[in-house]
Amino acid sequence: MRYQSRPVDSGQTEIHSQLLSVLEVHLQTEYRKPISVQSHALFASVEKLQTKLHKPIILDSGCGTGAATFELARHHREALVIGVDKSSHRLALGGMRGEIQLEDNCLLVRMNLVDFWRLALRRGWRLEKHYLLYPNPWPKAKHLRRRWYGHPVFPQILDLGGKLELRCNWRVYAEEFQAAMDYVLPGICDLRKIKVETGLSLFEQKYTASGHTLYQCSCSLDAWNGRPRQTPPLMPSDHPYRDNPAEILQRLHQRRRHVIRRLIPMCF
Repeated sequence: MRYQSRPVDSGQTEIHSQLLSVLEVHLQTEYRKPISVQSHALFASVEKLQTKLHKPIILDSGCGTGAATFELARHHREALVIGVDKSSHRLALGGMRGEIQLEDNCLLVRMNLVDFWRLALRRGWRLEKHYLLYPNPWPKAKHLRRRWYGHPVFPQILDLGGKLELRCNWRVYAEEFQAAMDYVLPGICDLRKIKVETGLSLFEQKYTASGHTLYQCSCSLDAWNGRPRQTPPLMPSDHPYRDNPAEILQRLHQRRRHVIRRLIPMCF
């Protein structure tokens, strides 16, 4: 018997009453959470590969196992398809080891997604296409700010440009995404129900097999002008590891092993 996935269970049945006020705050303020040193190093390595390949960029944000990333790369040989996810467990299920893996035109990266978006924007990246495939819906109403359109980073997602596509299996999430997009650019977002024969991602395959209704929001961000921002450097010009980001990762791993060796005796 096949495992049946349950539909999203939430006490929220309509668009959140605070959605637009939360969005307006994020549009008027700058998200200034510090970006980790490890994220700086990883993105510098990604950018070197991207510069070398010199192809249009398709981004699969929150790629999970990377199954959809590989499928997108197979259909878009002309582009570099980058899948980003912070979970080493999910990426390992797809066969990835380490933090960066390149196969043909498919690049998988284990990295904090919010850091990746912000660093890509700082470096002037402009996406060809951007996929948000079945993100965590955070179904509790009090978690509105954890949904991508309610998160402080949402304006920077828009700034990356390109054709943005969301897919999900919760009507409220799709309608809120459409409302957020229409608030910044009226009429830009096309929301529709979709039926797929072969799911693009493992989640899509599971939800299709379980009989869920699937929703797709498609937007073209060509008309989005964004807000003026300062563009700080990826790393300070005098940073000792600016030209050798791998050394940062090596030192972080050495520090981690040192802490573990000190903690083990304390456990006995």
